[in-house]
Amino acid sequence: MTNDNRPLAVFDLDGTLADTAHRQRFLERRPRDWDAFFAAAPHDPPLAEGVALALEHAERCEVLYLTGRPERCRRDTEAWLAAQGLPEGRIRMRRNDDRRPARRTKLEILRGLARDREIRVLVDDDELVCEDAERAGFTVVRARWAAASAALEAAQEREGRT
Repeated sequence: MTNDNRPLAVFDLDGTLADTAHRQRFLERRPRDWDAFFAAAPHDPPLAEGVALALEHAERCEVLYLTGRPERCRRDTEAWLAAQGLPEGRIRMRRNDDRRPARRTKLEILRGLARDREIRVLVDDDELVCEDAERAGFTVVRARWAAASAALEAAQEREGRT
């Protein structure tokens, strides 16, 4: 994994590359069980459409993974990416104590990256992240190939958890 000058292709994980449907039940209960939700992440099936897009972009771009997962999930996330045959790439994760909405944290990171690198594309399933990124001038591909989850959407926006 080398840091180069190729454009960046930025990929979200949950709902874009990783199918989280099997662990949504942990967010549908009250209180939400975040520890169980993230503990189940290593068992996520890959989303074929997202994986194919990442592999395609890796031919021309440096792939960077931008996720709302907390930093404490790094080891599991790295192992999952490798097990799926996804391109090597840096992973930007949320600080363990960061509860801001995903659209704020991700846009902040994108703007920072764009200061010295071209961002060719952002691929994300969160409509609010996509809308804000487009308004900021980024090219966006909406990952609409996974089943939508109202619980996950609420978590991303109101609880700043993923």
